Amino acid sequence: MSRLDVAVIGAGFIARTHVPAWIALGARIRIFSTDGQAALLAEEFGLTEAASLEEALDWAAVADICTPTTTHHDIALAAFEAAADVLCEKPLALTPQDAQEMADAAHEAGRLLYPGHVVRFFPAYVRLRDAVTSGELGRIAVARFTRAGRYPTWSSWFADHALSGGIVTDQMLHDIDIARWLFGEVVSIHAVQRGNPTAPDGPVATGSATLTHESGVISQVLGVWGPPATPFRYTFHVAGPHGTLTHDSLAHPSLRVVGDPAAQGDGVPTGDFGEDPFATQIREFAAAFQGGPPPRVSAHDGVAAVRIAAAARQSAATGLAVAVDATYPHPLVEENHR
Repeated sequence: MSRLDVAVIGAGFIARTHVPAWIALGARIRIFSTDGQAALLAEEFGLTEAASLEEALDWAAVADICTPTTTHHDIALAAFEAAADVLCEKPLALTPQDAQEMADAAHEAGRLLYPGHVVRFFPAYVRLRDAVTSGELGRIAVARFTRAGRYPTWSSWFADHALSGGIVTDQMLHDIDIARWLFGEVVSIHAVQRGNPTAPDGPVATGSATLTHESGVISQVLGVWGPPATPFRYTFHVAGPHGTLTHDSLAHPSLRVVGDPAAQGDGVPTGDFGEDPFATQIREFAAAFQGGPPPRVSAHDGVAAVRIAAAARQSAATGLAVAVDATYPHPLVEENHR
């Protein structure tokens, strides 16, 4: 494959997980951020720092957007205008309208747009999907997903729901996407979201959602952002008449968690995965960017996840179940391979 020229936009936590994966693929990287952190990553990884977004995009074949959620829309549109394909960290956007506009802009520009739904690349979830789609478990009767970790205090914008959408949109979107990946379109959702950004032992937030799928399956998602000492943990329990699959990340004897070295709590999990899931994700996206097969997640998936999360926020605000239009997003946002 030809060499990849990648503009990494943003220099925070997620950029730090993406950069090594691009380097392993032999990519040339320019990095740009508005917070002064790009110089640090450039020095650490031997990258070229760009002086402006325009300079970074003018040179790039791919833009990797690793910035706060509310900035994704405008950066992606600038990337498409500069004839670059886009990997955008999840969620694609805070609102379904912005996410749809991003997908439509990619289509109109003849470019590719992929959301960073990295949980689809974790081996436990791949094994679960194989079991569900093959019928190994039979008709699914129980499907529960949980995800917990320390409140993401490394960036202040997470605590502002107007910027992050809260735990439902930022954290629980991972498992909302997995549930849709496994059981099909979501037609309604009932959700609860609570938080205390000034709790005595550190900010906390919880969320839960019950999803009704077009297939008839009902799935449950629980999210927790806890105090600094909260361990990173994700679990699932999926059962049917022919068997049950369960997974608890803390039960894995090789599991360790890495994140901000100065923080007390957990960031992203690493362990005996084989290849790092972030590396697997970027390798699959890179192959598609270079004319290979489409990856396991599409712009359509990214827009759908944002739409379901928005319905969940509406449900949490009203206390009522909210219908989700399973026909949306429209077919325009399906894969745009050139």
